[in-house]
Amino acid sequence: MKKTYSAESKAYVVREVLKEQLTINQLTAPFDVHPQLIYRWRDAVLTTLPSVFNNQQAKTEAEPLANQQRQVELLPAEGGLLYTS
Repeated sequence: MKKTYSAESKAYVVREVLKEQLTINQLTAPFDVHPQLIYRWRDAVLTTLPSVFNNQQAKTEAEPLANQQRQVELLPAEGGLLYTS
């Protein structure tokens, strides 16, 4: 039967690998994971890591516009400033 690992378990193992305090072989026994699988998880994380920062940059650039839109929506419809149809 094929073993399945939760995302949290994979993330924990990869964090341990990136700390470089234990070897891959030292991590296989306690987590019951094949070394090749640990290498694949690590490579997947390192490959997708730059996209994390790209997404943060996109969110940071979009925040001022979103805040401005919220402020406009919250303005009271007084004095003929805002009309709803």
